[in-house]
Amino acid sequence: MKKDIHPENYRPVVFKDMSNGDMFLSRSTATTKDTIEFEGETYPVVKLDISSSSHPYYTGKSNLVDTAGRVDKFYQRYKKNK
Repeated sequence: MKKDIHPENYRPVVFKDMSNGDMFLSRSTATTKDTIEFEGETYPVVKLDISSSSHPYYTGKSNLVDTAGRVDKFYQRYKKNK
């Protein structure tokens, strides 16, 4: 790995999902003034509105759209014109 390619403020940061309270540790240059205790250490914390642990797409709780009904309505509407 090349030396000195990361910015000076590249450090461990805790990301906290505010919707469900999940936290994970990663490295980042994100600026923040808040800190949090995580696994016995104090880290800067970045608060997220949504993450992969709470996003409906990743959790499998997404709403299915009735595409078949929409397609049928489209065909019925444009059949009359022909």
